[in-house]
Amino acid sequence: MSMLDEACMARAIELARKGWYSTHPNPRVGCVIVRDGEVVGEGWHVRAGEPHAEVHALRQAGERARGATAYVTLEPCSHFGRTPPCADALVNAGVARVVAAMQDPNPQVAGQGLKRLADAGIEVRSGVLESEARALNVGFLKRMETGLPFVRVKLAMSLDGRTAMASGESQWITGPAARRAVQRLRAQSSVVLSGADTVLMDDARLTVRPDELGLDAEQAELASRRQPLRVLIDGRLRVPLGAAFFQAGPALVVSTLEDPNYAVVGHELLTLAGADGQVDLAALVAELGRRGVNEVLVEAGPRLAGAFARLGLVDEYCIFMAPKLLGSSARPLLELPLERMAESRELRISDIRAVGDDWLVTAKPRG
Repeated sequence: MSMLDEACMARAIELARKGWYSTHPNPRVGCVIVRDGEVVGEGWHVRAGEPHAEVHALRQAGERARGATAYVTLEPCSHFGRTPPCADALVNAGVARVVAAMQDPNPQVAGQGLKRLADAGIEVRSGVLESEARALNVGFLKRMETGLPFVRVKLAMSLDGRTAMASGESQWITGPAARRAVQRLRAQSSVVLSGADTVLMDDARLTVRPDELGLDAEQAELASRRQPLRVLIDGRLRVPLGAAFFQAGPALVVSTLEDPNYAVVGHELLTLAGADGQVDLAALVAELGRRGVNEVLVEAGPRLAGAFARLGLVDEYCIFMAPKLLGSSARPLLELPLERMAESRELRISDIRAVGDDWLVTAKPRG
């Protein structure tokens, strides 16, 4: 791997991050076109249905793309979707070389884009900064590889591992910087999911509030154009249709019961009853994958968050830890009844960072 290839791919990854809040359900992709050591074109995918990163970069490069090298964070597409194939655009532009960070696991592409380029006589290379490129699109990649979305559970706790007082009072454990970080987690997600207990106790809307994101103007504007789908787990339909949650826009309610009134007022009711009489969470995650959902953010109390954990549905925990003590009578982080040390759930901590006066611990289940 040459230093130039690494540097150009790093720039393409930087460009791809510009679509962090806006590309759903498409992947985040960046492209850099270089000729004779000079960058002649750059682009990134902004949102679904609009030109892909390669097209933006080729338009900027114009005739200078002929004989150039294109660096792209994901294998150029080879199929007609809402836009024409990017592999064909690169061939028609006359580029001499294409460097991809990784192959696209989408079955409609899966190596066919690189093959199309190679068959046209273009030098092709793949695998440059692949791990960094994969981190851009953990949800998209998981959905393409398994049919399931990436499930991220957000939790906020005190130093003694408590999430709310015994009464259920929880506002606010963490400070403003942490709450802005949560808004950004919502904005990058395809779905924000919670349970009836949380919505009733906090009068929660679970919306993205652009003025609270703490982003620059361009990113805030992009984030404001797309609200993630809000999903409410309400097995017994306890949340009234007049609640703030339902007034904030269309929602998907998942229950064990049926009620035609939800459709009348613009919401979807999905009935998924499990064998235990509770909502079948595994079936719900599979259904969200079928609907093209890449990333699910679970913002719920200890009972629902614990249920996701017990079923092995969690890919990542984002745990905000506040410098407070709530005491032994306060509610635990998760309802996860374990009796022996051998039953403990091991996590791999991937990141710890300060967020204002709080700390954010990011961890993934081992195995």
